Amino acid sequence: MYSNFALATNHQLDNTELNYQKCIIIGNWTMIVSFFITVMCLMINFLFDYQFSIAVQISAHVATILFASLFKVSYVIRCIGVHGLGFKIF
Repeated sequence: MYSNFALATNHQLDNTELNYQKCIIIGNWTMIVSFFITVMCLMINFLFDYQFSIAVQISAHVATILFASLFKVSYVIRCIGVHGLGFKIF
């Protein structure tokens, strides 16, 4: 079994399996980072809106859409890696 967040160095993987494992790792890390940035932007927009200027709030609204979309794209990349390794449950 391999780690979902770091590349295994002690396993003998062929090139295709290694690429699919990289897809899973990149997808997982991108999902984590984009999730936290999206939550931070939502907090700027709705919880602490009185502490930020209107320009920062507009930027946070745009960033919310962009990073939520990035989360979805990274999930698709992760699913490609999982499917490529032969798993049927995502």
